[in-house]
Amino acid sequence: MIRKIIQRVNEWLENKLRSLVRPLSPDARVIVIVTMLILFSGLSIYMTVSSIYNLGKDKGRELQIEQIETLKLQQRDSINNLNNHYQYERTTE
Repeated sequence: MIRKIIQRVNEWLENKLRSLVRPLSPDARVIVIVTMLILFSGLSIYMTVSSIYNLGKDKGRELQIEQIETLKLQQRDSINNLNNHYQYERTTE
């Protein structure tokens, strides 16, 4: 079902693009394609370089994970406390 919806959207987009490009001459199509290629590749390079550049900046320090502190537990042990109430004597047999 989802595959059919994606296929219909794909066909609709393809038809729209073809209807926009059809009136252009072959030379104009090449110019449009090369312009889009340069534009999108420039944006891709810009985003990659800017993300690498900002990786070591102050923004990166905000994302540091601090070490978890040790959990302070009470020094009571219920089993030992129960055993301390009873007096055990050694018997020699």
